[in-house]
Amino acid sequence: MLSRFQTIRTFATQSAKPKIHLGNLSDNPGAVSQRIRVGRGPGSGKGKTAGRGHKGQNARRGNGRPVPWFEGGQTPLVRSLPKRGFHNPHGKEYQELNLDRLQHWINSGRLDASQPITMKHLLESRCIHKVEDGVKLLSVGANAFSTPIKIEVSRASQKAIEAVEKAGGEITTRYYNALGLRSLIHPEKFTQLPKLAAPLRKEEIKYYSDIKNRGYLAKEQQSS
Repeated sequence: MLSRFQTIRTFATQSAKPKIHLGNLSDNPGAVSQRIRVGRGPGSGKGKTAGRGHKGQNARRGNGRPVPWFEGGQTPLVRSLPKRGFHNPHGKEYQELNLDRLQHWINSGRLDASQPITMKHLLESRCIHKVEDGVKLLSVGANAFSTPIKIEVSRASQKAIEAVEKAGGEITTRYYNALGLRSLIHPEKFTQLPKLAAPLRKEEIKYYSDIKNRGYLAKEQQSS
C-alpha cells in the first residue's frame, strides 16, 4: 500500500507530463529503424564492398541473379540454335468453317436458316468451338450446299461465296477488332454496346472495300 508521500509524488509526476499534441507525436522506441545505406565509406560498417564480399557472381551488378537462360558463361542453347521464321504481330487466327458442316447444322435444326446467321449463332450452336480473331468460311462441301442463308463472317473464300450465292443466299464479310467481337458474342457484359471499329491497316481496308470479297464497306458505298 502506497504511503501518503508516495501517492502525492506519483500524482505530481503524472501531472508534470506534457500533453499530447501534433508537435510531440512519435513512435514507440525501437518501432522504426533507418535503412542500411551501403557503400558510404568504412565508418558506416557497410563501405567498400557494401556487404557483398570479394568478387564472385554474387558480388556483381544485378545481385547475382542471372537471366533464366544463363549457363555459367558458356554459349547458351538459345544462342546456339539458329532462328527460323518470324512472328507476325499483325497476323490473325481465323476459325475455319466449311460449308458441309454448316449445311449439316442447318439440316439438323441447330441453326435457323430463316434468320441472319452471325458468328454468335455459330458459336452458341457449337458449329464452331472458338472465334479467335474471327471466322473464315471455306468451300469444302460447296457442291452439296443448297440452303439459301444470310450469313456474316470475317472472311470467306471465293468458292464459298459462289456456293452461298448460287444457293440463293447472301454473304457479308465484316471487320471486327477484339472489343467488337466481345460485344458481338457477349453483349450481356456491356451496359452500352461500343461502336464497331473500322479497319486501320491498308490490307484490311482494301479487302473489306472490295465487292468481290463481299466486304461490308463496299456494300455501304453501293447503298449510298
